[in-house]
Amino acid sequence: MNLRSALPLCLSLLSVPAAVSAQDKKTAFLPTVENKTPAPGPAPEGMAWVPGGEFSMGSEDPTSLSCGGGNPMADARPIIRVAVDAFWMDKTEVTNAQFAAFVVATGYKTIAEIAPTKEEFPTAPPENLVAGSTVFTPSPNPISLEDYFQWWRYEKGADWRHPEGPQSDIKGKDNYPVVQVAYPDAVAYAKWAGKRLPTEAEWEFAARGGLSGSVYAWGNELNPGGKFMANTWQGRFPVKDEGKDGFPGLAPVAQFPPNGYGLHDESGNAWEWVSDWYRPDAYARLKLAGGVAKNPAGPASPYDPAEPTEKKRVHRGGSFLCTDQYCTRYMVGTRGKGEANTASNHVGFRCVKAP
Repeated sequence: MNLRSALPLCLSLLSVPAAVSAQDKKTAFLPTVENKTPAPGPAPEGMAWVPGGEFSMGSEDPTSLSCGGGNPMADARPIIRVAVDAFWMDKTEVTNAQFAAFVVATGYKTIAEIAPTKEEFPTAPPENLVAGSTVFTPSPNPISLEDYFQWWRYEKGADWRHPEGPQSDIKGKDNYPVVQVAYPDAVAYAKWAGKRLPTEAEWEFAARGGLSGSVYAWGNELNPGGKFMANTWQGRFPVKDEGKDGFPGLAPVAQFPPNGYGLHDESGNAWEWVSDWYRPDAYARLKLAGGVAKNPAGPASPYDPAEPTEKKRVHRGGSFLCTDQYCTRYMVGTRGKGEANTASNHVGFRCVKAP
């Protein structure tokens, strides 16, 4: 069956567990072993304690699962054993209000607010050297999903204050995730806040919430009891997000139940930057090193064979644009990627802090 035409079937199976086979769990996923050290004191405002420990990191091929999509997620294998130290983590993605406080305190300008230069793009016409960023654009009709340029456009004047272009704004959206932030913008905020971005391993340990080998941050069932657990896309992609989860498009933070560590929106809503460079063979390299990878910080340099000249960092968690028709990366062990200096209206971040 063509998975892209299977939406009605998938929606009818929302309450069917997307189970990982017992054999897969036996051979690939071992139990999570949490550190026993308690939190050193009261949590910093808006943060939750993540105890750290040893866990199995990665994702099985989800294509055989109901609503698993058509991408085998090969860059999230082999399953590897990883240990991370304890840390504090933001309970939610950084919000517009929090980012605004940073901008007021520092005068910071994001990459999207600064016009590209002729030195950066020597062949670009002068009229195109205008500040802006990438914005998702729904298609009026069903289209082939082979070319993502059909639903993305460069919008002049799009930035964190105007996520969809100069005609948009964030009035009344203080508690929405800040988006249209590139990787350096996220790093700058984290440094100002006395925090940092999580590593990919820290992010996944935290997102799993103590569960081992689960497909989602809450378990193996996409919508347990018919209940939506994350802000994702419902409807024909990229024509219309029907918002059956309560939110067509981006949602305020913390609208869905937290995971086992008290963290919200580790799946869907906005992608999250993590500190690792992207390479599709990152897990294979750790596996070759042998043993348990302790506090891995990711590859020393980036490489994406699909776009070899682009320097990409890892995204985690998926967004409101994710759907089984195109992108099922709201599954907790899967990975995304993005050019480090590129922002968009579905990518944000959250921070961590050492105890």
